[in-house]
Amino acid sequence: MSNLTIDDLMQLVSNYSTEEKKQILKAYKLACELHHGQMRESGEPYIIHPLSVAYILAEMHADADTISAGLLHDTIEDSDITKEDLREMFNKDVATLVDGVTKLAKMNFSSKEDKNAANTRKIITSITDDVRIIIIKLADRLHNMKTLEHKKKFKQKENALETMEVFVPLAYYIGAYRLKSELEDLSLKYLKPEAYQNISEKIEIITKENDEWLKEMLYKIKVLLEEKNIPNEIKFRVKNVYGVYKKLEHGLRLNDIHDLFAIKIMVKEIDDCYLTLSNVHRLYNPINRKFKDYICNPKTNMYQSLHTTVFAPNDTLVQTQIRTFDMDKIDNFGLTAYWDIHNEEARNVMQQTLREKYQFFKSLVEINRVFGDNKEFINQIKKELFGGQIYVYTTDGDIKEFPVGATLIDFAYEIHTDIGNTLIGGYVNDEYVGVDHVLHNQDRVKAVTNDLAFGPKPEWESIAVTTKAKRRIREFNRK
Repeated sequence: MSNLTIDDLMQLVSNYSTEEKKQILKAYKLACELHHGQMRESGEPYIIHPLSVAYILAEMHADADTISAGLLHDTIEDSDITKEDLREMFNKDVATLVDGVTKLAKMNFSSKEDKNAANTRKIITSITDDVRIIIIKLADRLHNMKTLEHKKKFKQKENALETMEVFVPLAYYIGAYRLKSELEDLSLKYLKPEAYQNISEKIEIITKENDEWLKEMLYKIKVLLEEKNIPNEIKFRVKNVYGVYKKLEHGLRLNDIHDLFAIKIMVKEIDDCYLTLSNVHRLYNPINRKFKDYICNPKTNMYQSLHTTVFAPNDTLVQTQIRTFDMDKIDNFGLTAYWDIHNEEARNVMQQTLREKYQFFKSLVEINRVFGDNKEFINQIKKELFGGQIYVYTTDGDIKEFPVGATLIDFAYEIHTDIGNTLIGGYVNDEYVGVDHVLHNQDRVKAVTNDLAFGPKPEWESIAVTTKAKRRIREFNRK
């Protein structure tokens, strides 16, 4: 992106309104003025960075306020301009977004660790006010990671580790898989350079070896769908380097990774997804245990698709992902896809969708409410939200997300406070268990209650894992 110019950005937003383009150009000119004379460690003029961030945002079809804030995101931190100045020159939203991504550099902190914890908390909790702040920060981090070679080795590893611990989970939680994959690979490149290089080379070789029959698969599927009058678009993808690295870490061989190769089929309607599925199975036999219906049962970050793994030519397994075009946009960019789908109402739709449908959002609000100390907040976020997760089913078929180690107590309080307060046991996969039973991925769970129960015992607080359950238990016993 070092050769990027304002003309490239304006070309990308050429279909925006005249007023929106004027605002973006105005933001660029102000950023040029405020960053004049500043240089990056690469030796480039500093303006290249905010311009690149704005370009990444424009690729997501972000609104003009978000792109403008992307151009100005370092100005409060690196110049004398204030949030109030930006509000007067642009509008409230642009000023709020720029302030949201600005580090708390001018406050007094007792240590660098305290300062970092406060800044990380500010970034994470900003999603409760305006998810666009997180999106700008992710674009900012992506460009910084792409230009990390100009930093010292210690800073490279430090930034890569922070990216894996904070920004990759954030990208996952808003469903932005394309950003997540890029950030994972860039981080692995600096954290495990030899493994990154080795796996990259192996992926390249195996992709070339299988190129011919993969193209044949795409052709056969496309011909059959067109015969059935199902309008479609078909793409091919190879699993990202970090994804392969994690599979190999668990003892799999490269050829045994069932989703190393994936065919993505996009259609117009949900009904067409299921018709396409049956037609794919007519051509290639499926592995039944590898079928997933994320359309009826979306992931907790609202990802939707049908997944089926089929026996492909050359004794290879290929995952086929079938979804609508809108679902594909959400797969790539998560919540940011709503810019494309809902246009002017996108910001409100994004925020409302977060509040109502994203389980992690509610957990984040709970943790923010309970933990006043920044370090304790970050530690709990890493343990409860950014660590390993499991997914269990309710008796209604709803999927609930929990941190690894969560118990029946956590499940009960997630369903409802009264369920937790009257819990006496439960059924997991049709077997009766006690309240302290530890849940596992894919469990089917039902809480058993009794209105005459004495309520949660004080020791339950140490058994529970989630902040929500611990707080409810503590409140009950205080009463």
